[in-house]
Amino acid sequence: MQIPLQITLRHMEPSPALDARIRKLAAELEHFSAHIMHCHVVVSAPHQHHHQGNLFDVRIDITAPGAEIVINTENRGSHAHEDVYVALRDAFKAARRKLQDYERERRQDVKTHGSQPQGWISELSPAENFGRIETPEGRVVYFHRNSVVDEDFDRLVTGTEVRFAEEEGENGPQASSVHVLRGVHPAEWPRG
Repeated sequence: MQIPLQITLRHMEPSPALDARIRKLAAELEHFSAHIMHCHVVVSAPHQHHHQGNLFDVRIDITAPGAEIVINTENRGSHAHEDVYVALRDAFKAARRKLQDYERERRQDVKTHGSQPQGWISELSPAENFGRIETPEGRVVYFHRNSVVDEDFDRLVTGTEVRFAEEEGENGPQASSVHVLRGVHPAEWPRG
């Protein structure tokens, strides 16, 4: 099956090479989910009167049964996104992760025996693309930039409240997905 694909380019001229790259990346999404009903990719170029320091924004809207998956690289702050192909690569990588999460949920692979553990970000190392979460019990769990779901890693701050899916990594516990929570401040949590 071929994914129904819509491509929108803003502030830029059509390019056969760019169009082909978007179509290839979108087609590869089918390897991660056979349930995609529609995919809309919007690429926005920096305004023409600025030539340096402006970043390409990529938004991917995926429709699947029971889900709307949205990836938006807008304002990510990575100078690598001055290259449209790097911005596309990163956006589609994030889309693959979200589709994998969606498929695990559809198959009920997500643990349902209790709520996901919660904690707060106790350490961030943007240069090395990782952070650490501390739980109310005092445990420390590693997470990678790519594990952050529905939020931009570069916008996270220590103290941010999160819930996460935990797995055993090579060097101990790690979070396979990290979701930012809104509400109670971590200082109000009981410590164990």
